[in-house]
Amino acid sequence: MNALVILQEQTTATAAKGGNWTFLIMMVAIFVVMYFLMIRPQKKRQKELKEYRDSLKKGEKVITAGGIYGTIAEVKDNYVLLEVDTNVKIRVDKSTLVKDSSDLQQSN
Repeated sequence: MNALVILQEQTTATAAKGGNWTFLIMMVAIFVVMYFLMIRPQKKRQKELKEYRDSLKKGEKVITAGGIYGTIAEVKDNYVLLEVDTNVKIRVDKSTLVKDSSDLQQSN
């Protein structure tokens, strides 16, 4: 009878240790899936947006995050001078520029 109890305890202890490995493997798998479905695409979009903002030139049509359409009149390190109407220019931070308006016209 004692031998049966000892074998049962060993089997239970072995199953508990295997459960820890299973949990660890599942957590790693969840992290890997989240990386490929969420983190990696977000980093790719941020990189493309940074390249877009760094390649801005005078005369390009852009849209700000606030929805202001305009043409770039001057480009500096941290901001651009945006011409929104004839003789109406506003200074906008580069980080607020979202898209080139020609991309929108091509999709319509």
